Amino acid sequence: MTVPLGGIALADHDAAYAALDRAGFTDVWSSEVAGADAFTPLALAAAWQPRLRLGTAITPVFTRGPGLLAMSAAALAEAAPGRFSLGIGASSPVLVRDWNAVPFEEPYRRTRDVLRFLRAALRGDTIDEDYDTFTVRRFTLERPPAVPPPILLAALRPGMLRLAGAEADGVILNWLSADDVPRALAELGERRAGFEVAARIFVCPTEDAGYARALGRRLITSYLTVPAYAEFHRWLGRDEALAPMWRAWAAGDRRGASAAVPDDVVDALVLHGSPQRCRAEVRRYADAGVDVPVLALLPTPEVTAGGAAALLDLIARLGTNLVEASA
Repeated sequence: MTVPLGGIALADHDAAYAALDRAGFTDVWSSEVAGADAFTPLALAAAWQPRLRLGTAITPVFTRGPGLLAMSAAALAEAAPGRFSLGIGASSPVLVRDWNAVPFEEPYRRTRDVLRFLRAALRGDTIDEDYDTFTVRRFTLERPPAVPPPILLAALRPGMLRLAGAEADGVILNWLSADDVPRALAELGERRAGFEVAARIFVCPTEDAGYARALGRRLITSYLTVPAYAEFHRWLGRDEALAPMWRAWAAGDRRGASAAVPDDVVDALVLHGSPQRCRAEVRRYADAGVDVPVLALLPTPEVTAGGAAALLDLIARLGTNLVEASA
């Protein structure tokens, strides 16, 4: 499950993490956009629920210096030995440049360089090196983790996917359908033993299809107009289906862009329906090769009306269905 959960304060997430554990969820994965940072929700989970695995999906490679990123990862790996995976990625120009005042330049090479730096730093090596995109002088972690975390790389198109397959311990996929998964995995090349494939999957467990599709259209219009995601979906073969949305967006017609997203695209990228139906759709990702399906739970009318109690009940029902599916 993606954490933190909406509508529940971080200080009250002990109940949410306990509900996830009871329901059979094995992992909690954070994101980092403009809400909580990637590490704090996982540190709380490490203390409150020692059985849950933890992962960042993702920590941007631009918004922290290499040394600080290594320290944050090492601290969480020490707090949850053997249970933490560090997911990194380039993020986007809006988050990096517009919100954090950092130039968004050469994202492929920056991601590759940070991946290589972290690999060495988390082993406890002293780093004194000129990388292509930054230089580090005589850096050594004072507390290298006894169990260095696996490093997963967020990847969309072939170049980054191949980098993940060649140098990372896993890959993180995002904004793709179950039917798209084989196309992405084919670019990874020969994978080493233990290589993990994680995918964030947007789930809106409501039978109000009109609500779910309206929400899905807003999300798709927000995300898939970002150049990297637009090129990703062109590569996946959605050029014709999404061209009207992109044209409307470029013309400044935000409402028209949202209305132009076809139902079948929404249904492929944002799962909705009963918990049972959502479970079956998530299972399709696993069958296609995803090792860690990471649900991103979207608000539903029922949860909005019922608050935290309704959300925890939904987690119980959704988790039970997922456990039954994997039994």
